[in-house]
Amino acid sequence: MLRGNELARNSLGTFESIIMGIAGTAPAFSVAVTTATIVASVGTLSVGSILYCGLIMFGITLAFIHLSKITPNAGAAYAWVGQVFGAKWGFFAGWGLLVASVFFMVSATIPAATSTLMLLAPDKVESTHWVAGVAAFWLTAVTLVVMRGIKHSSYAQLILTVFETTILVALIAGGVIHFWSHPAHAPTLIWVSPISFSPQVFATGALTAIFFFWGWDVTMNLSEESKAGAQNDGGSAGKGAFWSVLNMMLFFTIMMIVVLMALTDQEIAQADTNILFAVASKLFPAPWNYLAVFCTIVSTVGTIETQILQFSRSMFAMARDKMLNPVYARIHAEWQTPWVATLVIWGLGMLLLYTSSYMPSVKSILTSSILAIGFQICFYMSLAGFACAWHYRQKLHAGLGSAISYVVWPMLSGAFMVFIALYSIPTFDLLTNLLGAGGLLMGFIPLAINQWRFSGKNNSLA
Repeated sequence: MLRGNELARNSLGTFESIIMGIAGTAPAFSVAVTTATIVASVGTLSVGSILYCGLIMFGITLAFIHLSKITPNAGAAYAWVGQVFGAKWGFFAGWGLLVASVFFMVSATIPAATSTLMLLAPDKVESTHWVAGVAAFWLTAVTLVVMRGIKHSSYAQLILTVFETTILVALIAGGVIHFWSHPAHAPTLIWVSPISFSPQVFATGALTAIFFFWGWDVTMNLSEESKAGAQNDGGSAGKGAFWSVLNMMLFFTIMMIVVLMALTDQEIAQADTNILFAVASKLFPAPWNYLAVFCTIVSTVGTIETQILQFSRSMFAMARDKMLNPVYARIHAEWQTPWVATLVIWGLGMLLLYTSSYMPSVKSILTSSILAIGFQICFYMSLAGFACAWHYRQKLHAGLGSAISYVVWPMLSGAFMVFIALYSIPTFDLLTNLLGAGGLLMGFIPLAINQWRFSGKNNSLA
């Protein structure tokens, strides 16, 4: 019998969690949207930036997995940081994810829209009004799928991810075979050598590279809906996070090498968000090269879905704990999804898309939103890294492996993210700072309102 006040427990196994984690990082989408930006920033050192950022992110992954052993919670970082450092720190960890997710509705739906227009109406691709309109269509369609239930979402992700993976493997294999003997950029160990990086170059590349990896933590937001495992193994959610991040570290590093082998710097800049199509066009004749465009659309739709899941579960958990208005914790009696929270991100996404339609270009929309999201990712994930290190600090005396896994690696990863975030603030323009830091500071408003609301009720009861 369905219970109207709970999420659908024990719905996702390990394989489904891995698929969700991979879909959350959105391989094709991340490469398409972020490659031109990171290459413009650090050139061929993009490979090393992605590799080292992956190692940093893996430390955060370990933090999430270990923190989930406290108790499965749809709020993930919000719940666990709050339990370790206090409710207010937990609130802002959750708020950082919420704000980043809202901005992501723009930076994710726009590439889906431009790819769709490339297929159906190429002359409209640079029109911000057309792009925003098609993006609104995709956002609405995906929202409806997510609202219908976690099983519907997982089935959709499985189909999308299999299609996406098949195309990407073909591009990687074709790229290595075709360009190995005459690459646009000849692979060299300099690309990944630590001595090639200055602190400035590392921070610049890492801020963008973080965006590649973001999204795997959706597995942890689905921990209440995932199957539990043996004690202290993190369950299906933890295993999904572990294996999805390892896979993405390998994939993103190899894919960046293939892109650099296939395209010159000028071709990368000209391709912008159509990097995969540019590579495919050098490998396969028309119309087969357009499969790369479909691949980008599929990946983008997948990551929109996982981000809506992350937002809705985090808002649900915060509202359930009365850190936000309890109305956001309402669960649909039949579908067992937080339908109100899901509608909130749809509404905010639509509002931002309408606003973005009046910006001068599609590229300016993407650049500002990606950098702002990178800043917010650094904020809430660093808190999770520090929370893990502090909560498990006694593990420093439990052997080298435990000390590194539970304390040292999560703590260093959190510290790196703080460094990257602080370094980035002076480099942002006013709009990016307003979106990034300003979005976080806005959290004081709902925090104060809800503290006043519930303290007032408690006083009246007294």
